[in-house]
Amino acid sequence: MFKKNTLVFGASLNPERYSNMAIHRLSTNAIEVKAFGLKNGTVSGVAIDTNLEIYQNIHTVTLYMNPKRQEACYDYIIGLNPARVIFNPGTENPEFYKLLKQASINYEVACTLVLLSTNQY
Repeated sequence: MFKKNTLVFGASLNPERYSNMAIHRLSTNAIEVKAFGLKNGTVSGVAIDTNLEIYQNIHTVTLYMNPKRQEACYDYIIGLNPARVIFNPGTENPEFYKLLKQASINYEVACTLVLLSTNQY
């Protein structure tokens, strides 16, 4: 099975946040997970980085950051050259969709947790 190494962008240490739940579910599904957030810590064995690291072989970036905060990270995310970016509820961003399309990066407006639970990830 092809591994869809994933960067959870906007990761939270709060177990009630969807980004936290996504890290757990991705890990449970044996998907390699990297995480970026505002606070250092570990979720389900995954370290949350607070610096924008240059990760290799990221297939999917799943966003949990509002559109205004995404602006400063457009070039970073495009530079990772992921196969796709998932815009979870509340992260929809038509401006970023255009930039991703220009860079030939696929995007989905979807919920990572739903995609995982319906085997569509």
